[in-house]
Amino acid sequence: MNTITHAEAYLVDVAVETVRTDALQTFVKQETLFVEVRTADGGTGVGYSYTIGTGGTAVLALLRDVLLPRLVGLDGSRVEHAWRELYNVTRATAVGAITSLALAAVDTALWDLRAKAAGLPLWVLAGGAKDRIPLYDTEGGWLHLPVEDLVTATKASRDAGWRGAKLKVGKASAAEDVERLTAVRAAVGDRFDIMVDANQSFTTAEAVRRARLFEPLDLTWFEEPLPADDVAGHEVLARSTTIPVAVGESMYSIGQFAEYLRRGAAGIVQVDVARIGGITPWLKVAHAAEAANVAVCPHFLMELHVSLCAAVPNSAYLEHIPQLRAITRTEIAVVDGQALAPTAPGLGIDWDRDAVDDRRVA
Repeated sequence: MNTITHAEAYLVDVAVETVRTDALQTFVKQETLFVEVRTADGGTGVGYSYTIGTGGTAVLALLRDVLLPRLVGLDGSRVEHAWRELYNVTRATAVGAITSLALAAVDTALWDLRAKAAGLPLWVLAGGAKDRIPLYDTEGGWLHLPVEDLVTATKASRDAGWRGAKLKVGKASAAEDVERLTAVRAAVGDRFDIMVDANQSFTTAEAVRRARLFEPLDLTWFEEPLPADDVAGHEVLARSTTIPVAVGESMYSIGQFAEYLRRGAAGIVQVDVARIGGITPWLKVAHAAEAANVAVCPHFLMELHVSLCAAVPNSAYLEHIPQLRAITRTEIAVVDGQALAPTAPGLGIDWDRDAVDDRRVA
């Protein structure tokens, strides 16, 4: 029997490994929401989602008070049914970040359960399109870093065999953004991909202006140039520049992605498995992007997204930001600048249970 007999949620704080700043905020800590489930036949699944410093207790309360009591008694192998049942009882708070993050913690646990029961890695169960994905580095491109550090870090990524690196933009002066990017481009050459990320900091007019200044640098994409709910502004920008516009990390429903794709406002889809509500809706977004001939390059959570990138054919890049090393026993395997899909059944994340327990929030 795959009937869920037990479900619990808890919150774990994981310190950031390095200072991370962008145009609008600082990554304070990773509030990690865990959900564990057990079934009548002895199956188990562990899932998680996250915040970058606030709201974790609100997600935990929604899980404990509303979602997990409804989850017990459902068939753990029917992930689509379970997701819809839980979504239906949270319509008063959907679409929204708190609800999506809570749903994601449950949904990833059910996919872990389902994959383990099948004896398959997640990426095979979810599609199995490829067994590796190119990496790009973000850790060396934060906005507070001086240009010398940007150059050093990006050259190191190139020399390690990686295909690209992402730099934050959004300095008060456009000239300073251009100066920093120009220095990096000169250092790494023309065959290395450079992405930029504004973290929703520009107006439409300013994004159009900066894109024109950035175009001679042959950038791979211009990420989150505008607030995520400004679909019209992204459409204007996408039609005015040769740089692909990347969006998705701050979008919480498949309907938002559908609108961007319909209007040609996204050249790269960066759907985040935690913020979209789990693996079940993540796959729908990825397949919709494939139908629109748009690549998927998910945001953050590389330990989980490596499997999802391997599951679908239109994934192009995996973002490298190590954040779980304090609570896992192993890291993703990297060969020639590409992350290899895990081979273990389930999500493929080897949790250090003692380290997790040590960081639980009372």
